[in-house]
Amino acid sequence: MIKQMDVFYSARYTLELPEKNRFPKEKYQLLRDYLLANDILRPDEIKESPLATPDVIALAHDRDYVEAMRVGSVSTEILKSIGFPWSPALYARSCATVGGAVESAKSALRDGLAGNLAGGAHHSHFDRGAGYCVFNDIAVAARYLAHRRLASRIAIVDLDVHQGNGNSSILGRDEGMFIFSMHGEKNYPFRKVPSHLDIGLPDGTGDDEYLRHLEIGLKEVANFRPDFIFYQMGVDPLREDTLGKLNLTFDGLMNRDEQVLKFARSRQIPLSLALGGGYAKPIELSVEAYANTYRVVRRVYEI
Repeated sequence: MIKQMDVFYSARYTLELPEKNRFPKEKYQLLRDYLLANDILRPDEIKESPLATPDVIALAHDRDYVEAMRVGSVSTEILKSIGFPWSPALYARSCATVGGAVESAKSALRDGLAGNLAGGAHHSHFDRGAGYCVFNDIAVAARYLAHRRLASRIAIVDLDVHQGNGNSSILGRDEGMFIFSMHGEKNYPFRKVPSHLDIGLPDGTGDDEYLRHLEIGLKEVANFRPDFIFYQMGVDPLREDTLGKLNLTFDGLMNRDEQVLKFARSRQIPLSLALGGGYAKPIELSVEAYANTYRVVRRVYEI
């Protein structure tokens, strides 16, 4: 039985953005507050995310790119692809996101389960960011575990509605990695980098079809025999999501989470959660969907 669950958060996750920027910057604090107000997480379970150092980030990224992000010399082309203007706060936020992912992975190894209330930045590549992603926190944390021989067979279960092209471009050839992405086939990114297992779903896919495909995917993950799982728990398959194009309900997403979490718990595989995408209008719908994942965590792990 899991006795403790650390969940990492930082006020730095909330980034001040120009009024016209479409990214829902407020969702991180809204989620933290919702989890506490509804007794889904206790205050003592929320830990401060440290700032990852450039050396740690460079486990998965080009040092020149990391330095350019630090000092603000990154190209306007890359910033346009990311979707955020550069600022010192953007760099600090990105370092905190990676720091939370690494600490969550370490906590999951110790306790069996942990989470990060940000992250899942699966569109950032070795030498550039894209799609609201600056540094690829899961790629860094996976390399951190692998290089320190803390895990030898690492699976990424990426259920964000957008294919995890950055995960695949960085980690796809690493020994001991298995990347499973289930996503909208016609959604961003329009040029996908193949994962070890990709399941592309047609627009409008609903709960039943989605869950059938997930069962197939998890069988392939089981065949890989992982000793650690990163779960990218994006809630943008929700039918109200403005960037999703799928048709999942709250119940469908909770059933999805239950499948993944029961898979890990029944096999005693440590699991680290990353937040992933959520762009519903109003954003409170995405916040509720994220919180529901942690409701399922409580039920499955009996904590």
